[in-house]
Amino acid sequence: MNEDGTDRLKTVVIPFIIFTAIWGSTWIVIRDQLGVVPAQWSVAYRFMIAAVGMALVTRWKGHSLMPSRDLLIAASVVGIAQFTLNFNAVYMAEHYVTSGLVATVFALLMVPNALLAWAVLGQKPTGRFLLASAIAACGIALLFLHEWRSNPDVDLDGLWLGIGWTLFAMAGATVSNVYQAREQVKHLSLFALLAWAMAIGAALDAIIALAIAGPPVIETRVGYWLGLLWLALAASVVCFSLYYPVVRRIGPGKAAYSSAIVPIIAMALSTLFEGFQWTALSLGGAALAIGGTVLAMRARRRPQMVTNPDAA
Repeated sequence: MNEDGTDRLKTVVIPFIIFTAIWGSTWIVIRDQLGVVPAQWSVAYRFMIAAVGMALVTRWKGHSLMPSRDLLIAASVVGIAQFTLNFNAVYMAEHYVTSGLVATVFALLMVPNALLAWAVLGQKPTGRFLLASAIAACGIALLFLHEWRSNPDVDLDGLWLGIGWTLFAMAGATVSNVYQAREQVKHLSLFALLAWAMAIGAALDAIIALAIAGPPVIETRVGYWLGLLWLALAASVVCFSLYYPVVRRIGPGKAAYSSAIVPIIAMALSTLFEGFQWTALSLGGAALAIGGTVLAMRARRRPQMVTNPDAA
C-alpha cells in the first residue's frame, strides 16, 4: 500500500469503521433508555458525562480548554444544533416509532449534508456521487418498506410524528456537520470545541428537561447507567472525536454515508436481541445501501472553479 493509501486508511477508513460500528449499536441502547427517566433528562445526563469525558481527553491531548470568543461561538452552534436539537429529537422520535425505523430514516442524512455542503462550502458533488446517493437511497427505501410491512398495525399519527422528529434531528445534525467543516472553524482545537459544545449542549438539555419533564428523575436499574455510559463515552466522546476529522477530510456528504450503514448494523443487532427477521426486501435494501456507500466513498469531489465566499 502506498503512502497516500496508508494515510487514508488511518485517517478515514479505520475511524469510519469504528464510529459506524459504535453508532450502529446506539439505537437499541437508546430504546432501552426510554422508560422511567424522561427522554429529555436522559439526553442531559448523557452530555453531562460526555462533556467531562471530552474535557479529560482534551487535556490528555495537550490542548487548552481556555475558551476564546471564536471557540465559544463555534461551540454554541455545534452544541445547540448537534447536542441539543438533534439528540432531543432522536429520543422523542423513538417514543413513536421503532429504533430501526428511526435509524433507517436518519440514513438519508447524506442528502441534506451534501446539499448544504455544496451551498456553504462549495463542495459540488460529482455525478458519480449523485448516482451512489441514488443507489443508497433506494436501499434505504427498501429497508423503510420492510419496517413498514413488519409493523402493519402501526399508528399512522405516531408514525408521522416519529418521522417528523427524525427529520428535525437530521436538520440539526446537518447544520453542525457542515458548520464545523468551515475554514473559519477548522483552525480551532477540535477536542476543545467538542468539550465546550457538549457542555453547552448539556446545560441547554437540562433547561429543556426541567421545563418539559420537571425535576431530575433517577433510574435505579444498572442496565440504564451502563447504557448511558456507553452512549456518553463511546458513542459521544469517542465517535465525535473520530467523526468530525473525517468530515473535515472527505466532506460532510461522504462522511454521512456512515448513516447508510448504521441501520444495517442496528438491524443485525436487533436480529440477535430483538428477533428481527431478515427478508429478501431487507437483504436487498442492505446490499444497495452498502454498494452505494462504497461507490460514494470512491468518488472524488469536482474541483472548485469558483470559491464560495462563505467558505473562505
